[in-house]
Order: sequence, then C-alpha cells, then structure tokens
Amino acid sequence: MRHFIIFLLTLFLVSCVDVPNKGEKVSVTKSNCDCPKIKTEKEDLTKIPDYGLLKKSDWSTIESSFENDNLLPAWTAWLRSCSALKQKEAWKKVCDLADDIKEPSDENIKNYFKNYFNVYIASNIDGSETGMITGYYQPILKGSKVKTSHYKIPLYTTPKDLITVDLSEVYPELKSKRLRGKVVGNKLVPYLSRAEIDGQGTPLAGNEIVWVEDPVEAFFLEIQGSGVIHFDNGETMQIGYADQNGHPFKAIGSALIQKKEITMAEASMEGIKNWARKNIVKLKAFLNMNTSYVFFRKLPNDLPGPIGALGVSIEAERSVAIDPKFIPLGAPIFLSTTQPNTNDPLDHLMVAQDTGGAIRGGVRADFYWGTGEEAGRKAGSMKQQGKIWALLPKDYVFPIATQEFSMKRNRIEEASK
Repeated sequence: MRHFIIFLLTLFLVSCVDVPNKGEKVSVTKSNCDCPKIKTEKEDLTKIPDYGLLKKSDWSTIESSFENDNLLPAWTAWLRSCSALKQKEAWKKVCDLADDIKEPSDENIKNYFKNYFNVYIASNIDGSETGMITGYYQPILKGSKVKTSHYKIPLYTTPKDLITVDLSEVYPELKSKRLRGKVVGNKLVPYLSRAEIDGQGTPLAGNEIVWVEDPVEAFFLEIQGSGVIHFDNGETMQIGYADQNGHPFKAIGSALIQKKEITMAEASMEGIKNWARKNIVKLKAFLNMNTSYVFFRKLPNDLPGPIGALGVSIEAERSVAIDPKFIPLGAPIFLSTTQPNTNDPLDHLMVAQDTGGAIRGGVRADFYWGTGEEAGRKAGSMKQQGKIWALLPKDYVFPIATQEFSMKRNRIEEASK
C-alpha cells in the first residue's frame, strides 16, 4: 500500500509538468493544472514577524565600547522609558529594579544592564548587520499667534473630521498600523492631501495653531516632528506631533534628484534648503509631491525635550527613532556608528523612544541631536553606516511567530555554512 501511494503521488506530480517530445526544448512555463506549490523554508522567511530580525548575541560584542561610554545621560532617558514601560509585564521587573538604584553611577548602571538584560544584534532582511543612521533635531522657528503679512504659513492642529482607525483592534497581525481618512456619506475616504490642504479655499481654516514665516522651515518641522516657536515679544511655544493625514511620506530629496534639480551629494537638509531659496517658483510643486501632512499640538514649555512616540520626553544624543516592527519601542539599544561626515566613532547606549515615517528596516535609526542650529547642522549632515544591538530583559518572551521564524532562519544559516 505504501508503495502504491508513492506511485500515485509521483503520477500526480508528473501530471503537472508538460513533458516534451524527444528533441524539443523543455519549457518551464506554467501548466494548466492547479498543482500545489510547496514553499521552502527560505521562501517562508519573506514574511517577517515583529522583532524577527533580532539575533541573539553576546555582551562581549559590545563590552569594550559599552565600558568606555558615559552612561548617566542614557540612564535619564531609560528612566523616562520605564515610566511608560512599567505598565507592560515584559518590562515591569527591570523597570522596578531601575527605580531601586537611587544613586546611579557608571559602575552600577553597567552591572544593572549586564545582570538583567540579554544582547540581540539587529539585522536586515538579507542577513547583513549594518544599516543607515541619520539624525534629527528640534528646530526653532519665528512665528506669530495671528496671521500677518510676514507670518502667513499656517501650522495646523488635528482637524475634527480626521478619523483614525487602529487596525490591530480588528487584525492583531497589523500591529502599529492605522488607517486615516474622513467620512463622506457612509464611506471612509482618504483624507486631504498636502496639495488640497494648502490649496485654494483653505479647507482647514480655523485649525491654525500658529503662523510661521518660511514654508521650507515649516516643511522640515513636519519631518522633525517637534519644534520651538519664538514670538516677537520674547515668548516661546513648544509644539509637537499630534497626527498625520494618512498619506505616505515621500522624501523631497529623492524627487529633486530624479528631476536633476540637485545631485546626490546635495541631498542633505541644508542642500535642499539652499535649492528652495533659489527656486521659490518651483518649490510648491515639489513640496506637494510629498502628499503626507503632519498636524501639531501645543506642549508644555517646561518639558525637558520633545515628546517621542513612546509618550515621554526624549533626550538629546541619547534617544533614537527606530522601526517598531523590528525593535521594541522603549527598549535600550547600543548604537555603534560615526560622527556626521567623519570616521570618528560614536558608540553610545541609547533608548529607542521615537519612530518616523522614513525610519523603516531592521538596521535603521534616527539619532536625536537636540534643539537649535548646532543640533540642526549635525542632524542635517548625518548619513552614516552603523550597527544596532537591542538590550532586552533576560526573561523577555518573543511572540510565538517570531520564535518559529528564528528557528527556521537558524536552520537555513546552519545549512549554508
């Protein structure tokens, strides 16, 4: 019977192939039958579960750089993360232990992380462990609370008709995915694009939070996610990201390169600003190529820093934005890269407290430099290669799908050696 079943299976598989006559060229075109496609493990790795590109590593891989780092600024950032993370079971124990350290020093901070955390190196889909590290900052803009002939570029707060749907409530596999739009009749339709918001009729009139003078600075404020507005009377206002119109982000630098307006070498923040000042007539068309639009909210002026995606203030030179699909939001990380436009090492314990529309991938981070011109200069010129290690509690439990994915990947890696 066993041999008979094998014979029938062979017959079935053969029937799915066009057998050529002698001397004919063999065709590999698809046959008419609906033969089941058998996926290999390698093909199955194309769908990556949350944190699926983290690979178990060892403290020895970062120990030398970790030992030489000044950890106190990172500790401040980590305690802020804990204020949000301690509500989650996976992080409660390590955050409670952090609260017990009343007089932190480099030595007991090092011991804390080594005793209670494991090290995981981040990787890309192709298995490589190096990726792009860029920078961002909090700009300072001149502005007014009312529209004037000088201050006429509006920054909007979230419109009342913007609907945000958290898809994970219906489809858990779509964690961190949101659908945005507005209701027209009985349908949810895409929300207004940048061109529609800034076009004739001012559809968002009444939603202005403040007015600024420079459309380019306003555009880059959206990319940075937060800023400080200086008014002529000396007052200031801190504003931060509130929501987004649901349209995909498109980098203006890429569009300018494609149209041969600038070169690849000129595609930095300062390079784009320089182009904009010389091409006022062309500017609006290029800005509208990025249909994404960010809305802001007023923040307390006494905050120690902008509010990141985790919901806590971020720390200059110790906070990064990451892709939360591949690195848990709020986690401590160790970043090994170089200073902007140099080969000088930049090896720091950081905390993954923010996200960004352009921050996508397993080894991808945006380094927060702080507030003002000097921070902006560093952020604008930072486009370095680097490595990322995530530090996760020793009892951290990965999702079942991630565990299965890791086992498959390990089998493939072993077989290829």
